Amino acid sequence: MKYMIMMFGSAGEMMEVQSQDWIKEMIGYMIALDDDLRERGEMVFNAGLADGSAAKLVHADGVVTDGPFAEAKESLIGFWVVDVASEARIVELAASIAKYSRVVEVRPIAEAPPEV
Repeated sequence: MKYMIMMFGSAGEMMEVQSQDWIKEMIGYMIALDDDLRERGEMVFNAGLADGSAAKLVHADGVVTDGPFAEAKESLIGFWVVDVASEARIVELAASIAKYSRVVEVRPIAEAPPEV
């Protein structure tokens, strides 16, 4: 089953509050995790995002504003789309990532829109 794992945080805040050793450890872990997911055939797609301070909100009326306005700790900073065999595996992956971001969101990928 395919899932999206979403990691929240702020790169700017992380650089202010974490030691360089912690940051290097976290980056090393994320690189190793990506390699492992590829080797196991579970990686579908992943990306790290620029800090939320670079985000823009585009409104229905065409107005563009700086954003997001969520607190930095709630801003999406990176994600993985993975294809795993079980819910237990997605929980295992999410728990390993949460070591560095305190909490991650896991959501199944819908195969189609809901029936109306």
